[in-house]
Amino acid sequence: MTAARQRLGATGEERAAAWYAAHGYEVVARNWRCRDGELDLICASEDTLVICEVKTRSSLAYGHPAEAVTATKQRRIRGLAARWLAEADPPVRAAEIRFDVAAVLPGS
Repeated sequence: MTAARQRLGATGEERAAAWYAAHGYEVVARNWRCRDGELDLICASEDTLVICEVKTRSSLAYGHPAEAVTATKQRRIRGLAARWLAEADPPVRAAEIRFDVAAVLPGS
């Protein structure tokens, strides 16, 4: 991955994290990694835990960013979320777990 693409992705993740914080969420973890993959953002608000996949694109030339989150990617994210929950220290309890996709474009 080029440095420019890494910066674009980091900028998108920062914008998404700022959105969650502005809407009353605590960003619990960013870029949590294990050998099976990565979770971009994990946020919490009251009894809700949000696992957010951030997709950033510089334009719509190759489609909307959210289109990149395929069924296969969704299954992987669910598995990673289960692993994060199992390994969380201290343990995390949430009445609701939500999976979001943050689609970030320039100027959005």
